Amino acid sequence: LIVKHRNELVGKENKFGRSIGTATANRYTQALGHVLTIATKEWEWINQNPMVKITKYKEAKGRVRFLTDEERVNLLKSCQETDNTHLYKAVVLALSTGARKMEILGLKWQDIDFTRGQIVLHETKNGERRVIPLQGLAMDLIREHEKTKIEDCPFVFPSAKVKKTKAGTLIYQPIDIRRAWENALTRAKIKDFRFHDLRHSAASYLAMNGASLAEIAEVLGHKTLQMVKRYAH
Repeated sequence: LIVKHRNELVGKENKFGRSIGTATANRYTQALGHVLTIATKEWEWINQNPMVKITKYKEAKGRVRFLTDEERVNLLKSCQETDNTHLYKAVVLALSTGARKMEILGLKWQDIDFTRGQIVLHETKNGERRVIPLQGLAMDLIREHEKTKIEDCPFVFPSAKVKKTKAGTLIYQPIDIRRAWENALTRAKIKDFRFHDLRHSAASYLAMNGASLAEIAEVLGHKTLQMVKRYAH
């Protein structure tokens, strides 16, 4: 049953009109597999995890998509024209630091050191703390953005949707920029590009400006140089 639904997923269009590929289907089954592992080992709801019998789709080698200079100009202009006040700043930050989407959206004010010109990421994909530089336009935008900081809100890019507890305490959460991002791409007429590709562009800028593979790996948070070599190439 799982294989049947996974296979039917491949080739379908998501809500943004993109075709769902084998890599995405693997992520779905991977998430389901984790849930079933917990249900088997910790909760003992089932005796065996059916995911262990299912072979993953073979995935193509990781792609490396960069913004051309013209695409970068058009994208940033499009991001400034959106109703989402955080999108432009988030994209500039991604291009300047190479940080991942969730690292940027989950960024808290306490993680920014304006004096040293750096950001400390405490929650990263590989579970290790990472320090990245905050310079130039990105620094200027965040400094200006700090003037609009909401009192008691820890997030740099908070969602307009705020929950309130019975005690009256406000609970903030990071903003979701997916729809605004997709609309910006459409207006800029940029195809086959994802937010994560901004990370590739940032790495390529570092490489073109003389950064070593080790330095790029440190900024991006890669433990090996294998991935970085693709960017530098």
